[in-house]
Amino acid sequence: MNLPFRRLALAAAFALATTASAQTPPDFSKVEIRTVRLADDLHVLEGQGGQISVLSGPDGVLLVDSQFAPLTDRLVAAIRRISDKPVRYLVNTHVHGDHTGGNENFAKLGATLLSRDQLRERLARPNPAADGTPGKPAPAGALPAITYDGPVTLHIDGEDVKLIPVRAAHTDGDTLVQFVKHDVLAVGDYFRTVGYPVVDLNNGGSLRGLLDGLGATIGRAGPSTKIVPGHGPITDRAGLIAQRDLILAVRDRVAPLVAEGRTVDEVLAAKPTAEFDDKVPQSAQTSERFVRWLYAELKAGR
Repeated sequence: MNLPFRRLALAAAFALATTASAQTPPDFSKVEIRTVRLADDLHVLEGQGGQISVLSGPDGVLLVDSQFAPLTDRLVAAIRRISDKPVRYLVNTHVHGDHTGGNENFAKLGATLLSRDQLRERLARPNPAADGTPGKPAPAGALPAITYDGPVTLHIDGEDVKLIPVRAAHTDGDTLVQFVKHDVLAVGDYFRTVGYPVVDLNNGGSLRGLLDGLGATIGRAGPSTKIVPGHGPITDRAGLIAQRDLILAVRDRVAPLVAEGRTVDEVLAAKPTAEFDDKVPQSAQTSERFVRWLYAELKAGR
């Protein structure tokens, strides 16, 4: 089996193995939007799905991610309690629906959508599901109008908002958003503070890219930097370092077992995450899913 097809097979196997751990569809009618203040003009909205950063000021509102489409009205109401200015820009950190689902709704409200080239391509032409079901393309209105594959800076509301590509980490279209003057980094799902880390192999993520992305983010963070993860409580540079070190520690326990020819079930039975299981806040990103992903990556020699 040549390498591209081998990677596709491993990605499909990983997706099938983890389907059981996927969450059931949420009841959006019960979702409440919580607002966390980082500064008078910078807030984070927590609802269902990825966290949304909200920069506000005289030039208008900039959002990072859009959560699910059924939540747009509630999100807009929360934004209106922060600012009466229009939403001008919406930046997507990666392709997943809990971060891009509201794109079309916000575009209809006048927001300009921005993302990496790769993210737009995956929205427009998604990969098939693990069972071979064709992916459903996003509506044209949900596709970012401005795309990039190098660093971009938006100057809005007196802030320099840097959009920094993070390559092949959680997906192949990740973006780190840096609010320079506020000393805040919004990172999307290549870093999360609930559950174990996980990479979407079917959408171009990789272990090497995740470690590189975490390393680059650690390098941009100072002692007072606030880190807004894709999911979970806001943290700091030490939180980034702890997650990077956790990945390295578990990788170094799984790698020799893979080299010995152990099956994934045998690796799971060895409990390579046991040291961390009581310390990691639980979520759908379980230790089993984490180990299965690492196993697939290491088995492929990536």
